[in-house]
Amino acid sequence: MIILTIFFFITAILYASIGFGGGSTYLALMLIWEIPYYIFPIIALFCNIIVVSGNSINFIRSGNINLKLILPYLVGSVPFAFIGASISLEKEIFEILLFLVLIIAGFFLLLESNTFNKKDLKINSISTIFSIFIGSLIGFVSGLVGIGGGIFLSPILFLLKAGYPKHITSSASLFILINSIFGVAGQLTKEIVLNEFLNYWPLFLAVLIGGQIGNYLNIKFLSNKALALLTSLLIIFVAIRMGLRILF
Repeated sequence: MIILTIFFFITAILYASIGFGGGSTYLALMLIWEIPYYIFPIIALFCNIIVVSGNSINFIRSGNINLKLILPYLVGSVPFAFIGASISLEKEIFEILLFLVLIIAGFFLLLESNTFNKKDLKINSISTIFSIFIGSLIGFVSGLVGIGGGIFLSPILFLLKAGYPKHITSSASLFILINSIFGVAGQLTKEIVLNEFLNYWPLFLAVLIGGQIGNYLNIKFLSNKALALLTSLLIIFVAIRMGLRILF
């Protein structure tokens, strides 16, 4: 677990430096290290909470979070994140679902890597009902597999031109935090998860330290675009590897 802990530490530094949690990458890493599938979601979600908490507080203080933008998505996502997280899945079904989620998330990140640093945007008004619906879908899937949902929400908001880049990135951080909290709450309803959760405390300590470094030092040796591109390639690679394992 030492090497895995180091990778969690590095992931936390990189993602905290741009305001995200790294849930999809934690899942990809745990797949490679063959951690028991039923503990995947709560580990990734709890790591998300640890990493994005500081960023969310900083974004709120700086006034970058647009509550009007993010609130409808949270209204939809919060109850469904809890519901999705409370559902127990058979290993085969979970692996297929995780494979699909990682493939989609990887391509979403590829898409988002082309949206960073675009400042001149015409902002569109998005229907509240549509926003709640999108939030519900993201929340349910996020709770099931153990991600905060920012990896889906942020590219969607960019595609819809729902807000300015700084507002989208900052608001996605708060979305990840709240979504992950309710996801963890749902996961803790499963007895088998609660019994093994604390065995992985080195990972939590690693992301706590890494998150603080990324948050306060604001390390930028990789641009947002480069990080999104590299992460998407990692996630797609792991998803393809997982798909081949499922098929063969």
